[in-house]
Amino acid sequence: MTGSLIIVGLGPGAARLVTPEVSEALGAATDLVGYGPYVARVPERPGLARHGSDNREELDRSRLALTLAAEGRRVVVVSSGDPGVFAMAAAVLEAIDAGDPAWRALDVKVLPGISAMMAAAARVGAPLGHDFCAINLSDNLKPWELVEKRLRLAAEADFVTALYNPVSKARPWQLGRALELLRTLRAPDTPVIFATAVSEASERVDTVMLRDAVAERADMRTLVIVGSSQTRLIARPGGAPFVYTPRSASAAPAAGASS
Repeated sequence: MTGSLIIVGLGPGAARLVTPEVSEALGAATDLVGYGPYVARVPERPGLARHGSDNREELDRSRLALTLAAEGRRVVVVSSGDPGVFAMAAAVLEAIDAGDPAWRALDVKVLPGISAMMAAAARVGAPLGHDFCAINLSDNLKPWELVEKRLRLAAEADFVTALYNPVSKARPWQLGRALELLRTLRAPDTPVIFATAVSEASERVDTVMLRDAVAERADMRTLVIVGSSQTRLIARPGGAPFVYTPRSASAAPAAGASS
């Protein structure tokens, strides 16, 4: 087969955070496949066919991309953030696993991007400086009971936890339920970071204590990071505090302590 398929991450939002490697792939593509708003982030140009689709169509989108690649096209599948974090890389591989055996011979590559949790963490300091995990709060592809189990185990293991897809128009209640659960397992002064539209003009990043965290602060563009018992704040005159989690768990004071 002469076609190719590259799965890329466009980063958290701003064009300046798209990697040169991804930009090169986009420049050579004949076909662009992805969720409509992500496809719209890539400038139009002659010779580039754009195949935008609705949310929750990941497998159909993947099959289209693989079919186009099998026809000899140079296809790029776009995701926001990093394509391997709750995004299209797994969907494409799932389609290959269950689909046409010929797809396994295609030239398929995954190119990394800056994930939402990395961009959000960088805005406040280094909250992911020690062990951490990421949990998708969406129950579209897994039961809510499993989400709650993972939240509980992550809290008991004292991981800093990045919460992806905290709310949507169709799922307005999950973040509130998650915060209620975490308040039974974490100290009330655990730092919680709400990071919305990081790197864009509408960016907003707030750090609050778990006792004060409310689900209404988040929207579909928000990434939430819940600190561990070791996560610290460093107060700064006239500015937002730095947030970090020391690399050595044994050396850190309780959550919420200030320097």
